[in-house]
Amino acid sequence: MPKTVFGGDHHHLVAVVMEARKRSGLTQGEVAARIGKDQTFISIIERGQRRIDVLEFVALTRAMGADPEKLFRDVLKRLPKKFDI
Repeated sequence: MPKTVFGGDHHHLVAVVMEARKRSGLTQGEVAARIGKDQTFISIIERGQRRIDVLEFVALTRAMGADPEKLFRDVLKRLPKKFDI
């Protein structure tokens, strides 16, 4: 995993979001446009340099045509019982 500003297990959330984007067939720019942001917004998230809050998570996953609840379950499955925030 590339060096990030944030430590801990945030990379699990980023991985789920990035995998969903790739499955959707959308580019970073296309997802960003759908939520009214610039492509760099998505890039910074995917590089682990910006955390995602819950509302952003929902907006991003919906923009990709994915189910936020299903994807969040995927995040929960990846997290260890004890993790750093």
